[in-house]
Amino acid sequence: MKDITPDFLNKLEINFDKNKSNYTAMNAVAKNGIKNACERYDAKANLPYSFNIEIDTGKIKNQKKSGRCWMFAALNAMSYEVMEELNLDDFELSQSYPLFWDKLEKSNYFLEAIIDTAETERDSRLIAHLLSDPVCDGGQWDMFRNIVEKYGVVPKMYMPETFESSNTAVMNEKLTSKLRENAITLRRAYSVGESLDYLRTMKDEMLSEIYRMLCISLGKPPKEFDFGIRDKNKEFHDCGKLTPQEFFKKYVKWNLDDYVSVINAPTEDKPFGKTFTVKYLGNVTEGHMVKYLNVPVDELKRCAIAQLKDNKPVWFGCDVGKNLNRNYGSMDTLGYDYENLFNVEFLMDKAERLDYSESQMTHAMVFTGVNIDSSGNSQRWKVENSWGEDSGNKGWFIMSDDWFSEYLYQILIDKKYLKPEYQRALQLDPIILNPWDPMGSLA
Repeated sequence: MKDITPDFLNKLEINFDKNKSNYTAMNAVAKNGIKNACERYDAKANLPYSFNIEIDTGKIKNQKKSGRCWMFAALNAMSYEVMEELNLDDFELSQSYPLFWDKLEKSNYFLEAIIDTAETERDSRLIAHLLSDPVCDGGQWDMFRNIVEKYGVVPKMYMPETFESSNTAVMNEKLTSKLRENAITLRRAYSVGESLDYLRTMKDEMLSEIYRMLCISLGKPPKEFDFGIRDKNKEFHDCGKLTPQEFFKKYVKWNLDDYVSVINAPTEDKPFGKTFTVKYLGNVTEGHMVKYLNVPVDELKRCAIAQLKDNKPVWFGCDVGKNLNRNYGSMDTLGYDYENLFNVEFLMDKAERLDYSESQMTHAMVFTGVNIDSSGNSQRWKVENSWGEDSGNKGWFIMSDDWFSEYLYQILIDKKYLKPEYQRALQLDPIILNPWDPMGSLA
């Protein structure tokens, strides 16, 4: 049958009417919506907020109406180091500060990509991809690393939130409009024979406009600041005048070379034990490429547990919307019974969901705890989110171990926790993925 005919529609209706529970489900959904109608009553009891390994990382932060989760997650983990160093109950690093530099660097990265692809047909998939969202809020760990290495970090008091940093839609719209216009100008100049040197002279003027737009939207980033703070014992720490780079080295103290992105992407085109990068994914042109090491999911769990046992939070990226109970703050494969509600099966596995655009990384958060059984196996995970205290358990979320296996794609760990064969694999040259590969998605 090629077309949907009246006879076929009649058969569909008869089949629906045969099962009276369909009417019960239809009435429940009409009154309550799909998620409420199939939420399991025992989900909370099966996933309690209790953990035998747990880190106190301070108060929950709020990214508000912005896509800065990857920054918030990384800064939350770094803020914990400052808390430990200065004996603080809580501390917050500025999220506007890296946002400013990421937007400026992404603008330059985009314009360089436009110059690099000047001979590519405008209606190609590559050009369409580059033009789609050149300065989106999202990012990857290596992109954040690039910003920190080049610009450092600052306490929030020295570059606080503005309206636009917490509500980035209009700023992003105007930056994107200007950059697309710049792309037209650069490609037209190339088409009439202008040199690359001339194109980059044009680009400098374009970036001057972008910088002005960012300063007006987010404020000017500080070059140095006088920092002092009183700790939880009421002792005052006078830290003197510091640059953002000096503050990072003195109080965060991360050796950024030690931290690596480890992923679980069990698709045929991504063998375990290999490294990968994504073409045209980055921000700082002279910075580190995005680089992933692909390993089995059990290796991700083992490494995350080891780092948490050493009292270090774990940055991670996942597909947060899948089976998310935002009120309770749970990510749980058994939290909702969609299959019984609709009387259908959902059979895709993790690899198939990646290959067929059903899932990808959409959000970054931080593990601050885990509950393990007597054999050392993980059962549930404590998650520090950045959606404020009005969601989840006063801002905290919980993840079932099965959900980790199915919808978590990436963690950031100190490479010392990897098995020796995977540490050696980090030295391999990365396989280059297409810009539209699922692993090119940004948190």
